[in-house]
Amino acid sequence: MKIAIVTPAGAHSRHGNRHTAARWATLLRGHGHRLAVQQTWDGMPADVMIALHARRSHDSAVRFKAAFPQRLLVLALTGTDLYRDIRADVDARDSLRIADRIIVLQEMGLEELTPALRRKTSVIYQSARPARAGKPLKSRFEVVVSGHLRAEKDPFRAAAALRHLPVASRTRVVHLGAAMSADMAREARQWMVREARYRWLGELTHGDARRRLARSRLMVISSRMEGGANVVSEALAAGVPVIASRIPGNIGMLGRDYAGYFPVEDEKALAGLLWRAESDAAFYRRLKSQCAARRPLVDPDREAGGLNRLLAELDCTDATSRRR
Repeated sequence: MKIAIVTPAGAHSRHGNRHTAARWATLLRGHGHRLAVQQTWDGMPADVMIALHARRSHDSAVRFKAAFPQRLLVLALTGTDLYRDIRADVDARDSLRIADRIIVLQEMGLEELTPALRRKTSVIYQSARPARAGKPLKSRFEVVVSGHLRAEKDPFRAAAALRHLPVASRTRVVHLGAAMSADMAREARQWMVREARYRWLGELTHGDARRRLARSRLMVISSRMEGGANVVSEALAAGVPVIASRIPGNIGMLGRDYAGYFPVEDEKALAGLLWRAESDAAFYRRLKSQCAARRPLVDPDREAGGLNRLLAELDCTDATSRRR
């Protein structure tokens, strides 16, 4: 099958959508499909288009359906799609209408859709391969924040939490990710001056970031919105427990009963969880156990299987429409 994957993130982009598109291309090529990953559709024929981002890929989706009405369009919804754009943006809502199938990246995403849209939606978790486990530092309780510096991520909440920790705490926060604006870079440097226990390392290679995560004691994800963060998948694959903001995208990844949630933008509550994980061995074991139970969701074979089952269903649908 020839597949066009469209993502608004360019070839050298640092956004997660590009990483998702590249990973899907690799998984699907491994099952014999022919793939082209494009920022906008180039007009070349394809059996299926997979479009990431309802609003920003709308033009490509519309042109593809106009050129090939019988070919099938799969729409993969991002965090800004689910928790912002599909509520009000005309283009995003039209992409939902014309899509033959929809993908959401975690189970809570279904709750943002109407019953009619849910009937054509599949839940496919993003996968991650575990990095080689490193030895945690004995001199400190190292906590990683892994994510680019932009407003949706609420990137400095962990830094703000540090001043609420007890004097006895050995917690140190290491932030991995590129600043998406000069203002964000400036703020990160200011936090390092104000708070000696916070270090911003900037953007590392993917391999270096995974190794740094694998040696850490915890990962914090403090986002205001997420579609289903791949950094959570990477933490689960690495066996690193997560402290997460209580938002649907994180709940869909970690489960409704997970013990490691804090209210959005609440650094005092985050500090309380960080200290409890550091000082209460039973609580830390509980976080690890709950994360281990979710680990099968992010297995690469599971993600590849979900994508291939969806394509097989589409192939049958397309064959039926051609016979008509």
